[in-house]
Amino acid sequence: MKFQEYINTAQATLIKLGSHIPEEKVSQAIGAITGALKEGYPVLVCGNGGSAADAMHITGELAGRFFKERPGLNVICLSSNPAFLTAWANDYDYASIFERQVECYGKKGSVLIGLSTSGNSQNIIQAFKKAKEMGITTLGLTGLGGGKMSFVTDILLEVPSKTTPHIQESHICLYHFICQEVEAYMASFSRD
Repeated sequence: MKFQEYINTAQATLIKLGSHIPEEKVSQAIGAITGALKEGYPVLVCGNGGSAADAMHITGELAGRFFKERPGLNVICLSSNPAFLTAWANDYDYASIFERQVECYGKKGSVLIGLSTSGNSQNIIQAFKKAKEMGITTLGLTGLGGGKMSFVTDILLEVPSKTTPHIQESHICLYHFICQEVEAYMASFSRD
């Protein structure tokens, strides 16, 4: 495959993304996140591998800053503590690494964002089930179909692709837009 072909495929996926996910669903995701943050509840984010890097990226944009100078937002990445992750996985299992942290940091009214290109990451599915028990809204970013996460996710944003790199590229555009809108709302809210 030539570089231009790759770019064309990535671009086609992004163009399909705009018509595949209804605007109302993206607005629902933004509303859930801003609603939790406005009430002082944490937003938790998790993923594995490249999606763990995306979870850290989202956390950096919101706990830090995206475009605006504003107070930090209560966003916690569940993928970024190697001491906890390795201790828990070693002593118990890898499938419950996020579930345990949801139990630790989540509150009724929080939001849990899980990123999985396949939608079949067992540790995210278990975390979403725990979140539902606790009254936490779940937001899933996946590839086409949503995998098993589609059955446990309150708000599912699925990229219309089965190709991991193109799903991840689209996730970046999707969560950058969400971060931009959450930040704009929270910056105006903090001035009131």
